[in-house]
Amino acid sequence: MASRVIGLTTTPLGECLAWMWRRHGESGQKGASDHHAQGKSRSLKDTPRTWVHRHLALWSRVLAPLQPLDAPRARATAWDASWPLQRELTSVRLARRTVTAQLGEWNLEDLADTAELLVSEVVTNALRHTRGPLRLNLQVRGSRLRCEVEDTDPAGPVRRVVDTDAEGGRGTELLDLLSEAWGSTRTATGKTTWFDLLTRTPEPEGSPASD
Repeated sequence: MASRVIGLTTTPLGECLAWMWRRHGESGQKGASDHHAQGKSRSLKDTPRTWVHRHLALWSRVLAPLQPLDAPRARATAWDASWPLQRELTSVRLARRTVTAQLGEWNLEDLADTAELLVSEVVTNALRHTRGPLRLNLQVRGSRLRCEVEDTDPAGPVRRVVDTDAEGGRGTELLDLLSEAWGSTRTATGKTTWFDLLTRTPEPEGSPASD
């Protein structure tokens, strides 16, 4: 037993999972033969979940491909919209155009200039400092427009001291100045960097109430 524990702590994760799966299969085969010998029938949902079964399910969720970030354009409701972004510089311009077009559909054109500027900063930051898929989300909740950029890096934005003559590096300052609120939230697949803008009307017609 001691050597087994040592092996788990020093063996790569993939080999550990493979060993767990083999043990799970062996126990399943043994259980199936015993079950057949006894002549009893029992549905799978009635079978107790073993330690190995539970941990396999846990790791499968942790290591599963990040499909939501790569999924095509999605719209949960009339006031939710979401798009994948490619890891290329043209995605910054595409994000600006996408946001402008969507705000036009929602009759929120007055927010377009500010939203374009801030989404440019957030998307550019994600392209520079993260790896993996990206996703752009827009939501209207009551009197707030929320813009989100999802990525696979859990580390949040870092404030830096910028020289007065520097050409860049002022993304957080712009978010502080132009947004109603902004922040970074860790997720199961990385993080979401978001900012809120207030709409001019207390609650756009047909939009859900804010949480």
